[in-house]
Amino acid sequence: MKLATYSATRRGPAKIGVIAADGSIIDLETAAKKARVKLPFPANDMIALVAAGRTGLALVKKAVAGIKTGHHAMARVTLHAPIPRPRKNVFCVGWNYVEHFEEGAKARPHVQEMPQHPAFFTKAPTTVNGPYDDVPSHPGVTEKLDWEVELTVVIGKGGRNIAEADAMKHIYGYMIANDVSAREVQRQHGQQWFKGKSLDGHCPMGPWLTTADEVKNPQNLRITCRVNGVTKQDSDTSYMYFKIPRLIAELSAGLTLEPGDLFLTGTPAGVGHARNPPEFMKAGDILETEVEGLGLLRNRIAAK
Repeated sequence: MKLATYSATRRGPAKIGVIAADGSIIDLETAAKKARVKLPFPANDMIALVAAGRTGLALVKKAVAGIKTGHHAMARVTLHAPIPRPRKNVFCVGWNYVEHFEEGAKARPHVQEMPQHPAFFTKAPTTVNGPYDDVPSHPGVTEKLDWEVELTVVIGKGGRNIAEADAMKHIYGYMIANDVSAREVQRQHGQQWFKGKSLDGHCPMGPWLTTADEVKNPQNLRITCRVNGVTKQDSDTSYMYFKIPRLIAELSAGLTLEPGDLFLTGTPAGVGHARNPPEFMKAGDILETEVEGLGLLRNRIAAK
């Protein structure tokens, strides 16, 4: 099932929708009322739906059963990030594709070998942006705006000290994100990445949340990024150095994960700062971010 957060009009309230077989949007609240299904969560709160677990998802499926054409054409709605405002920072992992680690070696002479444990960092909640919204370029703050396509995990069942063997049971679903990065800002603060990764609007996500049961193997998905139609990154999630179960196990060690937490799983080779000469995005550029079976993000880099 593909779950979206959308507005029927540009300034209308955000609501949960289900993507119908023909690509239109089924309004969950309307469908539930018609099917006489009582939802145990607000029909505009994706985190609450995720927290409702299997029970909540089963009720959603019951509410939309048999509906083949939705209430709104996709072209007529505004899609937001599936979780527009996460409860905490977005979790991320760096250096999780060997070729990406190697391409950035010149920028970090102090680290030349793949680490024995994942390198975690976070992005502020205010980085989260819609799948088709403008990404601000923040002139005067950065002139080195880079791209990073990432498969994103949405935590369903919370927990702490999650065993690697149980990790996949804690995943609610998947979506796409781009870890847009201000490279010089990233380097200016003692090599701590948080600031350079956390400028407002620098994490477009979506376009919808695909539930885990629809993704047969998240470690075998083509993952690509294009700028102005030119392919910059083209790889496969099978090349992750630390696989998803290991990432969840290590992240949750002594740290409680909660329903609706977002976790970016790393980017492959092809980022701009590692090219010769380096390449960076500018206002007017079109950034396209794609993961096989999960949809496509298309964002314009805005002047302001």
